[in-house]
Amino acid sequence: MTRVHETHRRINAEIAQEKAVALGRAGERLEAALAHVVTIGRRLDAATDPAEQARLLGEYESARARAVHARVALLIQREAVGFRHHRIVDQEFPEPPRRPAGWRPPRT
Repeated sequence: MTRVHETHRRINAEIAQEKAVALGRAGERLEAALAHVVTIGRRLDAATDPAEQARLLGEYESARARAVHARVALLIQREAVGFRHHRIVDQEFPEPPRRPAGWRPPRT
């Protein structure tokens, strides 16, 4: 193998490694964002004070928007590395549900 070919091979390997690292970071950001949504959702479910519920609902929707953004970033990153089908993302990391104004937790 010539020196040029070896250099080209090393550069391509480094690019592939960086793509994989970036994809991993995007997945980690999405996992963290979804965990934050779940945490706020649980607090919202437990809240009994209407003012606290309203505040947490706003916090939930903001966290949900960040999670949706992180999910889109992961899908874009997957596309960049060549993954064209995202069914696994849909199964493993579904978009958090909206909670409309006036939403109340189910009574148990």
